[in-house]
Amino acid sequence: MSGVSACIFDAYGTLFDFSSAVKNYQLNIPEDQKVELIKLWRDKQIQYTWLRTIQNRYADFWNVTRDALEHSLATLKVDPLHRDGLMDLYLKLEPFYEVPAALKRLKEQGYKIAILSNGTQEMLKSIVAHAHLEPYFDAILSADDVGVFKTSPVVYRYALQKLQLDARSCTFQSSNAWDAFAASDFGMRVVWCNRYSQQPERLPGKPDFEVSTLEQLPEILSKISSSN
Repeated sequence: MSGVSACIFDAYGTLFDFSSAVKNYQLNIPEDQKVELIKLWRDKQIQYTWLRTIQNRYADFWNVTRDALEHSLATLKVDPLHRDGLMDLYLKLEPFYEVPAALKRLKEQGYKIAILSNGTQEMLKSIVAHAHLEPYFDAILSADDVGVFKTSPVVYRYALQKLQLDARSCTFQSSNAWDAFAASDFGMRVVWCNRYSQQPERLPGKPDFEVSTLEQLPEILSKISSSN
C-alpha cells in the first residue's frame, strides 16, 4: 500500500452512530422495540437506496431516510408524530468514541481526509459540525452530487475525480460490508471497519484490512508507510 496519501471515510455507521438518533430521543416504548426500530429503519434506508438505483428513481438521502422511518414506525405501530423529532436527531448523530482521536492522528500524519457518503451535503455538514470535527476534513463528498447511490462505481469515481487521486493512492474506510467490498472491486484500497461483526460478503472485491474500530487505522497506515 505504498503511495497512500488520503483516507476517505463512509459516514453512517463508520464515523457516526446512526443508532444515536433513536437512543437520544425520548421515545416511550419498550427497549427491545427501540432496538427493532433502529435495525428496521437502517435496513429500509439502505434497501431503498438500492431499489431506487435499480429503478432509476433517485431521491436524495434525506427523503429516503424519512421514507424508511415512516415505514418503520408504521410497521412497529409507533406514533408517526415522532417522525420529525427523530429526523431532527439524524442531523445530530454522535461520532463513535474513537473517531475524533483517530482523525486527529491521521491529520498529524499528513493524510488528506474526506467523507464519501450517500448523505446529502446538508446532512453531512450538520453531523460533522455537531461533532466539532470540521477541522479534520479536506472534503465532504455526497452521492447526491452525482444523483446515484453507492454501490454504483459512479460514486467512487466521483470521489477520486474531486480529490484528484487515483484509486491506489487512497484508502477507503467503511463499516458497511457491501460498501467495503464494492469499493475494493472498484479498485480502491479498503479498510473494512467491521464494527458489527458481520460476515464477509459473497460479492466481488476483498478489503485489504479488517479492523474492529478506527482506533487501529493510524497505526496500520503508519506501519505501511514505514515499510515502503
